[in-house]
Amino acid sequence: MATRNRRADTLSALAHLRAMEPPSPLVVVDNASCDGTEDAVRRSFPGVDVVRLAENAGACARNVGAGRAGTPYVAFSDDDSWWADGALARAAAVLDAHPRVAVVMARLLVGPDEALDPTCAEMARAPLGTITGTPYPRIVGFVACGAVVRGTAFLDAGGFDPVVRFPGEEQLLALDLMASGWELAYVDDVVAHHHPQERADRADRSSDILRSQLLTSWLRDPWWMCARTTGRAAVLSLRSGRHRRALGQALARAWRVPSRRRVAPSGVRGDVARASG
Repeated sequence: MATRNRRADTLSALAHLRAMEPPSPLVVVDNASCDGTEDAVRRSFPGVDVVRLAENAGACARNVGAGRAGTPYVAFSDDDSWWADGALARAAAVLDAHPRVAVVMARLLVGPDEALDPTCAEMARAPLGTITGTPYPRIVGFVACGAVVRGTAFLDAGGFDPVVRFPGEEQLLALDLMASGWELAYVDDVVAHHHPQERADRADRSSDILRSQLLTSWLRDPWWMCARTTGRAAVLSLRSGRHRRALGQALARAWRVPSRRRVAPSGVRGDVARASG
């Protein structure tokens, strides 16, 4: 679990995770919180491994946690999410049985009404068909708080990227895993719960996601696609504050792109286009 300045939510989510059957070892990576999260977790859950970072690393905190866990498989949880009983054992069984699968994406149930996350509904449609030899839909992305990853595949791919950071960090990693020949699977009977708070900063989050999409394009798309994506963002920024903010923030990080840029194979990009079409 990665968290920052959400002490009460972190404690609530950990209570759910601690009650899971069968129990699993827990690692909390505190992204330099200043609200006492670290001390509160240590007091309330002395068996939890807590790592405090000196600065906010965004989604890269999960890289630290995955390395710290040292387990074959790693299940991510945010400070507003937790896993259903038996979910992790089921995910491990899928990963055991299918050694080319790097990510198991769960059925993610959102809020007190337990509504199916719309992303999962799209995955269940299986626009790319199923993974060979399995009943599981092939997918080209995932939601981190509902994902179980193969530890070696995740770490070998570099984990989450420090340029993209958060949110929308999953897409770049998915591209890199697929480029290395790994499969990503949607498994409907692995279940996770996500209870996000209502956000007052929806506009800011929307622009942050747009920023991450721009950076992901610059990092993995051919130059002609980058130019098209950037041009569209520039046009939209003339009449949209959130697009203007997203473009400005992406440009501020652009100096880090050349050293980390690796164009994704055409087959991977084609799968992404078909899945989103």
